[in-house]
Amino acid sequence: MPPYLAGREAEEREFRRLLRQDTILENLILTGLRGVGKTVLLEKLKPIAIEAGWLWVGTDLSETTSVSESNLATRIITDLSVVTSALTLAVGQASNPGFTSVDTPLVQPVNYAYLNRIYEETPGLVVDKLKQVLEFVWSLLKQTDRKGVIFAYDEAQNLADNASKEQFPLSVLLDTFQSIQRKGVPFMLVLVGLPTLFPKLVEARTYSERMFRVVALAQLNDKDRRDAIVKPVADSKCPIKFSDTSVEIIADLSGGYPYFIQFICREVYDIWIQRMHDGAETAIPVDEITRKLDTDFFAGRWARATDRQRELLYVIALLENSSGEFAVHEVVETSESLLEKGFGNSHVSQMLVSLANSGLVYKNRHGKYSFAVPLMDGFIRRQYAS
Repeated sequence: MPPYLAGREAEEREFRRLLRQDTILENLILTGLRGVGKTVLLEKLKPIAIEAGWLWVGTDLSETTSVSESNLATRIITDLSVVTSALTLAVGQASNPGFTSVDTPLVQPVNYAYLNRIYEETPGLVVDKLKQVLEFVWSLLKQTDRKGVIFAYDEAQNLADNASKEQFPLSVLLDTFQSIQRKGVPFMLVLVGLPTLFPKLVEARTYSERMFRVVALAQLNDKDRRDAIVKPVADSKCPIKFSDTSVEIIADLSGGYPYFIQFICREVYDIWIQRMHDGAETAIPVDEITRKLDTDFFAGRWARATDRQRELLYVIALLENSSGEFAVHEVVETSESLLEKGFGNSHVSQMLVSLANSGLVYKNRHGKYSFAVPLMDGFIRRQYAS
């Protein structure tokens, strides 16, 4: 976690608004490129929810969760059991749940085994079984002072339906929560992921557009960039202070992405501490930090591309709008003037699909593409300039 989270006050206010819903009509999606601070913001929202009286469960969604509907159900029940295991039922009271003290004989903890038994014994499809578990849990929690449960899942873009194997875990997730929320169960989804997340949800279930409030995180503005750089070292005991010129250099080099601000500031801090100890002058070693950032952040992603794909990415990096959205025809036209052997429309389309699968680009809902990795275009240009 960064020492100071800059520029996300509006997003926090929006989350607090969602927590005040009497009936859950809107769930939350946090989306944006890698490095924009989605996971950090998610961690900041957790204590806000807990302080407001909500329980919080969740984890990263791995690709194994998408293998089957039962895997998804296991994931949700496992996460939920972490908070329900502190609850107990009097044996024989399951049909009319009531709380007992831990010291009372013959009590049943509401742990994973108990919830899973409810799931297994409920007839019907996975979605029916999962709804039964969630509704049962709420029948217990509503007797407490808890307002509901937040189900928070990072890397949610990994969740997908697989029609060829007749497995639809993403649809099951959406159907389950829409159904229980209609019944007044205050269980809210908070999904965090890359910009591909929301289009996948809408493709799975068109009603997803009404079910979620989408908050897209972008780069920090000039003021917030400065705060993110300056405030963590504002303590009077801190041996490092950044001049206005240094702040401008760091802000510009980072592109306004919180991850890069933190990465660069840490490097500068460590270098300056050593140089101050040696009595040397302090300056921002831009070239050295850029080289380290290229090695630590970009090189591994670049290695996923074939030689021909790298040529295509180089063409994209030279587009005027390389840091924004671009269309297939723009790439084709630029390749014809730039390369001896340009790319055709179908070839570009096929390669962009492969690059999307590799996590280097993504396609938005309007049929245009963008780099999935922030500042990737600058890295590519440096590779061909060297």
